[in-house]
Amino acid sequence: MAKARPLMFLGTGSDVGKSILAAAFCRIFRQEGYSVAPFKAQNMALNSFITPEGGEMGRAQVVQAEAAGIAPHVDMNPVLLKPTSQMGSQVIVLGKAIGNLLAREYYEYKKELIPIVRESFERLSSGYDIVVMEGAGSAVELNLKPHDIVNMAMAEMAGARCILVGDIDRGGIFASLIGSYQLLEPRERELIAGFIVNKLRGDPALFSDGAGIIESRTGRPVFGVVPWFDHISLPEEDSVALGRRMQRNEGGPSPDKVIVGVVKLPFISNYTDFDCFERDPRVQLVYFDSPARVFEMDAVIIPGSKNTIEDLAALEKSGMADAIRSFFKSGGTVAGLCGGYQMMGELVRDPHGMESALPEIPGLGLLDMQTEMFPEKVTSQVEAVVARDCGLFADCAGPLHGYEIHMGRSTSAGDARTLFRITRRDGQPVDFPDGLARPDGRAWGTYIHGIFDNDDFRNSFLEGVAKTSGKALGACCGAPSYRIWKEEQYDLLADFIRRHVDVPRILEAILG
Repeated sequence: MAKARPLMFLGTGSDVGKSILAAAFCRIFRQEGYSVAPFKAQNMALNSFITPEGGEMGRAQVVQAEAAGIAPHVDMNPVLLKPTSQMGSQVIVLGKAIGNLLAREYYEYKKELIPIVRESFERLSSGYDIVVMEGAGSAVELNLKPHDIVNMAMAEMAGARCILVGDIDRGGIFASLIGSYQLLEPRERELIAGFIVNKLRGDPALFSDGAGIIESRTGRPVFGVVPWFDHISLPEEDSVALGRRMQRNEGGPSPDKVIVGVVKLPFISNYTDFDCFERDPRVQLVYFDSPARVFEMDAVIIPGSKNTIEDLAALEKSGMADAIRSFFKSGGTVAGLCGGYQMMGELVRDPHGMESALPEIPGLGLLDMQTEMFPEKVTSQVEAVVARDCGLFADCAGPLHGYEIHMGRSTSAGDARTLFRITRRDGQPVDFPDGLARPDGRAWGTYIHGIFDNDDFRNSFLEGVAKTSGKALGACCGAPSYRIWKEEQYDLLADFIRRHVDVPRILEAILG
């Protein structure tokens, strides 16, 4: 018999705030003294993470686990879809990639996932007081309901009390909330405990009449009206969030900051690698996809990719590849993470067709190496140190923490130096080289995601870029470590939601 009481956040559409509210309530319930775990049956995400056991899962549930004060586990996100093309995704089940499937193929396969999803939820439920669940997109996409494993079908399977979330900022809040409620089957409506109106620009008290209309039309309470906010930062994982970031940095370069530019690849992945720069007062972080903007940057980073060969081809076609080469030749610093690291070499081969129909493609030629894609995916948490003979980042004395997610193997063919030595992989001692760097340090790459989250490494990187660019790197304004800063964000979020949502009433709805 399941122990936990499940609470599920459903949405009237994508990007209405389900993930953020789920994270908030993970922290709130933890503060209230309950053991709590997050759960999302199926996630489609650009960003993923590797658990301590070496399993891959969606970043949103990792954030929610951090808010709950527990280690992430693949049971929290048993099915992960990582788009590899416009029509298909890599399918990851219980942390392991099972292959690339087209949408139609995945719909046929879904029925086999139902017992796996159920078992994951039951394992979680047996170990916690509350499971905070999250739906995907709209809860009432009628054409998708026969294949549903993440919204109302999951809510019924779990016996969850559900809160339907609507985004008032995009307009149509009555149609979206009341309409979604009315489109539910009668048995499904019984699971709806109430509503949250999210992203109001203005005084929530001004929507009191609106809340009354929703309550009178549905017979369910509005638990809160949450204002739009920008004073709290949490990692986000979808393409909508990335689009917002690009809109924020459409202004000109800041002369008194180190300008770090991240190339917006068509199949970009794991751009949460750069969240640490967003909160650093010394840095202006810019996501860009125009070759004309390259020379605004002090450093250019090529991020991870879900399709390295196709993204590399897109860089060549758009002129971005030539712009990056010119930037480097003129004295700029270029770094690559995972797929971006692979692109920096002389050649990328895919003889097994793991990512693309193209068997090989020339790289950017910034590092003297070649990469080949293999069927076996490397997924592991790692500890590493800067290689002794690298000559870079010498002040990073302690171990660096991060994780690997890649199908490529890269080998040096010239004078590039090993950048890191991995000393532990999934908790086991190893001695394995990772990454390469040119002797002058202006071009380097690594397979280690999360490397910039290490404060000493990030500071050393920024100091080197500032020196190369002739800028004076300002003091860090007393900012805490990135780990401490993230904890502060979860507490700020919980406090903010408590002010605008009736938490005791929600607790009563799920605990009785």
